[in-house]
Amino acid sequence: MSASATPGPAPDTAPDPAPGTAPDRVPGDARADAARDLRGAGLRVTAARVALLETVRYGGHLGAEDVAARVRARVGHISLQAVYDALHALTAAGLVRRIEPPGGPARFEGRVGDNHHHLVCRACGAVADVDCAVGHAPCLTASDPRGFTVDEAEVIFRGLCPACTSTPASAQ
Repeated sequence: MSASATPGPAPDTAPDPAPGTAPDRVPGDARADAARDLRGAGLRVTAARVALLETVRYGGHLGAEDVAARVRARVGHISLQAVYDALHALTAAGLVRRIEPPGGPARFEGRVGDNHHHLVCRACGAVADVDCAVGHAPCLTASDPRGFTVDEAEVIFRGLCPACTSTPASAQ
């Protein structure tokens, strides 16, 4: 990730909110920030794109269908294809990050431009951010980069989240 990318919200250390729920807190100036960032990336500013960018930035690690549901709750109709198209454009512009946890759908987050990884619950699929343990990107060095210039390392830690750890195995 480039250091010049616009940072998203503060680091997320808790598992994501339940799918289909609204973001916990969207700061009052988020709409202006989203519009400014869209313009700065050379993207057209529309109510749907502003709502989508705010939703991703303040909604945790969301799948495209959850993003679509939350955006619809704010601006009315938007097709799932339009959400995918916008997510692709926002990802290409560096405004959001696409992550692909093993065994699950792609998810999108607003935390960009820093050096962090993810914790994924094997039981419920919850995702949480975890800062890299060592320095600047990439925080890991390939034993043999085979001629590549490495600028990012992505790590996914897997295990059980606190909720699933306290749930009896028969209930999972």
